[in-house]
Amino acid sequence: MKINKKNKANKEILITYGDNNSINIDIFNNEILMGIVGAFDNNLKELEKISGSKIYFRGNSIVIKGDKNTNEKVRDAIEYLINRFRSDKKIDQNDITTSLNGDMIKDTKTQFTIQSLGEVIKTPKRSVIPKSKKQKEYVRSLKTSQVVLSLGPAGTGKTYLAVAVALSMLLEKKVERIILSRPAVEAGEKLGFLPGDMKEKIDPYLRPLYDSLYDLLDYDKIQRKIESGAIEIAPLAFMRGRTLKNSFAILDEAQNATETQIKMFLTRIGENSKLVVNGDPSQIDLPNKNQSGLIKSQSILKGIKEISIINFDHQDVMRHPLVTKIVEAYQKNTNDKG
Repeated sequence: MKINKKNKANKEILITYGDNNSINIDIFNNEILMGIVGAFDNNLKELEKISGSKIYFRGNSIVIKGDKNTNEKVRDAIEYLINRFRSDKKIDQNDITTSLNGDMIKDTKTQFTIQSLGEVIKTPKRSVIPKSKKQKEYVRSLKTSQVVLSLGPAGTGKTYLAVAVALSMLLEKKVERIILSRPAVEAGEKLGFLPGDMKEKIDPYLRPLYDSLYDLLDYDKIQRKIESGAIEIAPLAFMRGRTLKNSFAILDEAQNATETQIKMFLTRIGENSKLVVNGDPSQIDLPNKNQSGLIKSQSILKGIKEISIINFDHQDVMRHPLVTKIVEAYQKNTNDKG
């Protein structure tokens, strides 16, 4: 016999408990239902695979069967995904992985709908939501601090979130331009001679920054803003001698910048500007790794109140679940050697 457990005011969702610890979630909004279920039930299959519960989809109902604790986690995960879909109108692999993160979903209603949605980054193509406590702290710092340093492994959202905040501030006319920069350092291999003019030579190094922009704003609009100078993408060497006013400037891959270069970048700050320095200390491509200035800069600047320093770790990785395991394994190997 099922017992009514929750009936939301908007009548869109009804959660009931049944025999053998089963949980039944009725979703009466078909758009939300299809978003949660996914094409060919793929989202539910992924939830089932990761959680170990059995999940059935019948009509407007999602039925969860398994042990009590796991079922509760899956129920919370589905509530998280419902709120995620309401905000962004889509569910991706990262959302499903995040939904089963116990630290994120202790209290789906208060933690996600109130705290996270208050920090949603609105862009024309999608709304970007910080998915971990550290990402929330990072987004708050991006909005409130003049200078932000973020260190951590790939996949933690350092660049993507910074570009999203920068773009939202540009579109809201809080800044006049975005400047995206990174050192032109080859990632462990010699590329040799590159054909073309200067732009064509440096574009391969800057491609990840373009990818973030194109994910948040239409290609044609990005191109127009680049042509008008509202968005500038340039190697770090081009920043020397400038003063940045009414700008949001991001230095990416800063682990490949020397202490002198990072100091040069930070001292470009001018009136009504923000500077962000991102990097992964475990991926230094400089010939002499001791030349990297990222960790040194963190130590030097930690006492300045206008500067926020965020340290991500493998728990904040929001790419494919396997990426977290890979990062953790390499970190363990480094620690064992050290």
